[in-house]
Amino acid sequence: MQRREFITLLGGMSVAWPRAARAQQPARRIGVLMSGVPDDAVVQARLAAFLDGLQQLGWTDGRNVRIDIRWAHDVGPIAAQMN
Repeated sequence: MQRREFITLLGGMSVAWPRAARAQQPARRIGVLMSGVPDDAVVQARLAAFLDGLQQLGWTDGRNVRIDIRWAHDVGPIAAQMN
């Protein structure tokens, strides 16, 4: 390998390295446990306000954060096993 080719290769790697490092960072994850049922208008309004607040702070679901939403009525059997 000639010196000029080596320097070109090294320069190309230095440009690509930061992009590869950023692409491999794990996304942040937020778990939300909501009380009530998903069909309740009040619960939906609270969830929408929470998501809007996150978006105002720069966190967007699917882009830089993953938001997992679970409903309390779904965890009844699991909660009973924990006692």
